[in-house]
Amino acid sequence: MVRLLVLTIALATIFPAIGAGRTVAQAISNVAIFALFMLNGLRLPRDEVLRGLRDARFLLPLLVWCFGAMALTGLGLSRLAFGHLPQELAIGLLFLGTLASTVQSATAYSSIAGGDVAGSVVAAAMLNIVGVFLTAPLFAVMGGFATADLGFGGLAKIFALLVLPFVLGQALQGVGGPWVRSHPALVSTMDRLAIAIAVYVAFSGAVERGIWSTLGMAQWSLLLGLLVAFLTVGFGGSWLFAGLFRLDRPTRISFMFAGAHKSVVSGAPIALILFPPASAGLVMAPLLVYHLLQLVVSAPLASRLSRSPRRGSPGDCDGSTTIATDRSGQRRSGR
Repeated sequence: MVRLLVLTIALATIFPAIGAGRTVAQAISNVAIFALFMLNGLRLPRDEVLRGLRDARFLLPLLVWCFGAMALTGLGLSRLAFGHLPQELAIGLLFLGTLASTVQSATAYSSIAGGDVAGSVVAAAMLNIVGVFLTAPLFAVMGGFATADLGFGGLAKIFALLVLPFVLGQALQGVGGPWVRSHPALVSTMDRLAIAIAVYVAFSGAVERGIWSTLGMAQWSLLLGLLVAFLTVGFGGSWLFAGLFRLDRPTRISFMFAGAHKSVVSGAPIALILFPPASAGLVMAPLLVYHLLQLVVSAPLASRLSRSPRRGSPGDCDGSTTIATDRSGQRRSGR
């Protein structure tokens, strides 16, 4: 994913889509986004959706953290950035805070660290479903009116390109669900293709606005510092917040990765719908940098958690059972 984003940004820098080319690229992006969310609707079994909704002790605190604490953190950092960074970058910090978690990377690192893999999958899926409905209005309420299309037209686009295809996918599960689930590479490829096109269209607008020439080293350094602060709150805060509910260690690990990660898969399409391409690239820049940083932080963190003993976790009862996860994602326990 990191390589794909770097290549896409490089392509947009050298051959940006402008004029009529942007119109064509935008149309292709809309088709790819529709197909991606329909495939996700087909892929996620309804019984898993219902199981996730029933696990309120895990899901409700995670929703509060992801769309409450992280959104407020984004709002605070956005206000700090105003006057020191271009408006779209400051707005991008708020937008970042209102996004859902990733599915693939949060689950993968949770597996490596010995977390609850099944819980991670369901939780991340639930956050993304909720995010389709919640991100735009939450962003609007918290002050994002200035540069976004948050009127009827913007909400109608979100419904047509994100909500409608997902609902259609859920409705057609009996017809296409088993086939889609037996071809995971199809959804994975569609994920990457839709993200790449959306990032390419958005970043082409940022290149046309002169992102590489108008932002100096001091501004890039400030943005990086704000995102490091965001990461610190994301990982450290979610771990401490999960401890308040005395979740067991595997669940707490899953909570942390789901609570700290932010999704380019949902973020890039939503940004391209809410913002004109000339602004979307700059708004998306904090998300792209954060996505890279969260992967860099998650790898050593997951490795360390997989080796550390269970003692000291608020959710542990006696510390006598160690739960680990092998590379296939299967949990095993030992005394």
